[in-house]
Amino acid sequence: MSEHFEKVKNYLLELGLSISSENEKEALVFVDDEDKGIKNLIIDCEDPILVIEQRIMAVPATTDLFYKRLLQMNRTLVHGAFALDDEGKYLIFRDTLQLENLDLNELEGTINALSLALAENASELIAFSKDGSKG
Repeated sequence: MSEHFEKVKNYLLELGLSISSENEKEALVFVDDEDKGIKNLIIDCEDPILVIEQRIMAVPATTDLFYKRLLQMNRTLVHGAFALDDEGKYLIFRDTLQLENLDLNELEGTINALSLALAENASELIAFSKDGSKG
């Protein structure tokens, strides 16, 4: 796993992303890139997959329209998907990639898809976040 962890870290640095912290034992890296709207992006080398998660916002109290819109937004995403965390309190972006044949372009595609998803849906997500949260 150490080989994959180092490869992923090198790719992140090659992409110009700032590694804010890491936990080698858990094979976790936390990444920031304010220009792309990324803050505390979790990159987890869970052999055989790479898990990429970005917390976006608390789930609003009024949820019916929110959930419907998330499913519609997911249809337009290039990589990854909007999802809920395990407790259902937070909206996250999540993607998984195979570690064995991971390449720089694939990781970059996921990072760019996250940034694009946030940019394209920002106004709607902000409006939902102002509806209050249940978390």
